Amino acid sequence: MTADPDPARAPGPAAEERARGLGAAVAAYLAWGLLPLYFKSLQGVPAVEILAHRVVWSVLLLGGLLVWRRDASAFSAPFRGGRLPLLMATTALIAGNWLLYIWAVNAGRVLEASLGYFVNPLVNVVLGVLFLGERLNRRQKLAVAVAAAGVLVLVVRAGHLPWIALALATSFGLYGLLRKRAAIPPVGGLFAETALLAPAALAFLVARAATGEGAFGASPGRTLLLLAAGPITALPLIWFTVGVHRLRLSTMGLVQYLAPTGQFLLAVALYREPFGAAHAAAFGCIWASLAIYTWDAFAAARTARQEVRGAPSGAPARRDTVRGA
Repeated sequence: MTADPDPARAPGPAAEERARGLGAAVAAYLAWGLLPLYFKSLQGVPAVEILAHRVVWSVLLLGGLLVWRRDASAFSAPFRGGRLPLLMATTALIAGNWLLYIWAVNAGRVLEASLGYFVNPLVNVVLGVLFLGERLNRRQKLAVAVAAAGVLVLVVRAGHLPWIALALATSFGLYGLLRKRAAIPPVGGLFAETALLAPAALAFLVARAATGEGAFGASPGRTLLLLAAGPITALPLIWFTVGVHRLRLSTMGLVQYLAPTGQFLLAVALYREPFGAAHAAAFGCIWASLAIYTWDAFAAARTARQEVRGAPSGAPARRDTVRGA
C-alpha cells in the first residue's frame, strides 16, 4: 500500500476509502474484543463441540461467499504450488488456537487470554528475527525486553507461568508466519483450512447428536447461537481484509490493540476475574513495551512518508506492505 499523504489534505475519494477501511478495521477488532461474550453464552457446551460448529458453519458461509463472488480460483489456489504441507500446518495451528481460546474463556481465564493477544505483536517481532532474518533496532529490542520482564514478574509474583497467554501468542504468531510464507489470501485461506477440518468436525457433531449429547437442537436459543458461529468467525475476517487494503500498516498496528483491550475490560469489569499486584505489574510492563513498539512503528512510517515526498519525480515510490492474518 503506497504511503499516503496527510488524510486531511487527501482527495475526497482517497479519504473516503481510508474512512471505510478504518471503519472496517475497527469493526473487526471490536468484534474480536467482544468474542468472550459469545463463548460465555455457550457455557456448558464442550469447547471441542463449539469449535466443530465454528468450523462447519464457517466453511459453509465462506464457500457461499466465494461462489457469490464468482471466485472459483479461491477454491483450488490454496492447494496448488506445493502449499498443502504449509496449509495443513496452519490448519493445525488455527484449530489449536481457537480451541484453547474457547476453553480459556469458559474456564474463567479471559484475562490471561487477553494478555496473549497483547503480547502477540511482540512475538511476531521475535519470530521475524528467528525465521526471516529480520533485525531489531534499539527501540524494538527494548520493547521485547520490557515485555519479557512483565512475563517474568507474573511468574515470580503470581507463582505460575502464563501458559495460556504464551500458547495463544505463539500459536497465532506461527500461524501468521506460515500464512505469509504460503502467500494465501485471507478469505480463501480460511476457507481451505476450515474445509480440511470440516469432515472431522461434522463427524464429531453427528456422533454427538446420535448419542443425544449434542447441544444443537437442544433449545432454540442455543441452536441459533451455534448457527451464529459461522458469521462470528467469518465477518470480522472480511472486515479485516477491507481494512488492510485501505490503511497503512502503522494504522492497523494501532487499531489491533482494540481486541485485547476489549477482552481485558470484560475480564476485569464484567467477569470480575482476579487482578492483583502481580497482574498490574505484568500488564504495566506489556503496555509499556507496546507503547515503545507503536512509537517505533509510527517513526518508521513517518520516515517512509518523508522518503516518498522527497523522492525525485519519476523515481519509484517506497511502498508499505500490509499482510492479512
